[in-house]
Amino acid sequence: MIQVEHLTKRYGDHTAIDDLTFSAEKGHIYGFLGPNGAGKSTTMNIMTGYLSATSGTVKIDDFDITRQPEEAKRNIGYLPEIPPVYNDMTVREYLTFAADLKGVARAKRQEAVEHALKCTGTSGVSERLIKNLSKGYRQRVGLAQAIINDPEVIILDEPTVGLDPEQQREMFDYIRTLRDNHIVIISSHILSDISAVCDYIWILNKGHMIASDTPENIREGSQHRQEVRIVVLADSEQKLGDVLRLVQNVVSVDTKVLEDPGSGAPKQIQAVIRSDSTLDIRPAVSQAVSSAGMFFLEMSRTKKSLEDAFLALTDSDDAKLYAEKQRAAHDTHRRHRKSKSSEADTDTVVSADSQNADTASAADDKAAAADTASAADNSAAAGNNKAAADQTAETTEQKEEQ
Repeated sequence: MIQVEHLTKRYGDHTAIDDLTFSAEKGHIYGFLGPNGAGKSTTMNIMTGYLSATSGTVKIDDFDITRQPEEAKRNIGYLPEIPPVYNDMTVREYLTFAADLKGVARAKRQEAVEHALKCTGTSGVSERLIKNLSKGYRQRVGLAQAIINDPEVIILDEPTVGLDPEQQREMFDYIRTLRDNHIVIISSHILSDISAVCDYIWILNKGHMIASDTPENIREGSQHRQEVRIVVLADSEQKLGDVLRLVQNVVSVDTKVLEDPGSGAPKQIQAVIRSDSTLDIRPAVSQAVSSAGMFFLEMSRTKKSLEDAFLALTDSDDAKLYAEKQRAAHDTHRRHRKSKSSEADTDTVVSADSQNADTASAADDKAAAADTASAADNSAAAGNNKAAADQTAETTEQKEEQ
């Protein structure tokens, strides 16, 4: 499991990421979205230990990436935006080297290399120098080193850069196979790919987390969930607009005259109707227009895409609205967890009191009680000595690191 809490990174007066808090669990593929400069790569670099944070914590399987870097990094496979390959090595030499660095046992190293080559489709170029490979194959080799030690967490920054459409499809097909046994986090500007492969999406903008939800909920969470376009024959643009604004769940109507034959004949008028409901408003629109004595020529409906929602959320007003909803849901969930934790603590206290009462009643004489107290004192003293030794060892390690 990944736990990120209050993560902040500043470069002088510039804040790259600001107070990010989120978590990720095994069995899901998570997607980072955001415009250039949003903080995606900075967040990934901190999560993998490449950068230090100004404040906040990142824990990988309860290991702090700053305080316990070796333990945390052992569970991470990372493909940066520019693959970290050595051009003068062959693909096989490089992957063998990567397996050694990542602590793969010597007896299993060859098997790990063969598995990575097969999974990434690089077996056919395994004996070629990396500098002679195309950009797409370098990307594949970078992915191979990320999975060489079968880590629990796999973080991929723009994994499809330089791949042709067929290679992109193969890449995402493979990423889907990692879902069951890994936590997979990918960053991409290709919204359709993120929507197709990710179960959960984080949207960053100017260093802030402005959305954290499933693709479906993000699409539906933006202000206008559907648009209906109609073309009708009507006498008046004003009358058509008035009729449509009375339809339930309609939030806005834009009208435009397409054709005016003159001489009092009905005009062709287009109307774009926006609704904040997930319910299909076309039946209600049709009934309202027909009841007003107007005649339909065309009707079509457009539902929000992830790209529409992304563009809307990176606008400040929509971002604030969505962030407020997310914050309220998060606070409710946190209060619920705190309430359950308090109930569990109360049960523990009651159970402990009951055990103490049974123990007290079982004491037969003062001598037995004295022996118990003496043993407790000795145990406490030993615990204090161990704590002091641990503290001294920790201070010595910190001095050596310095």
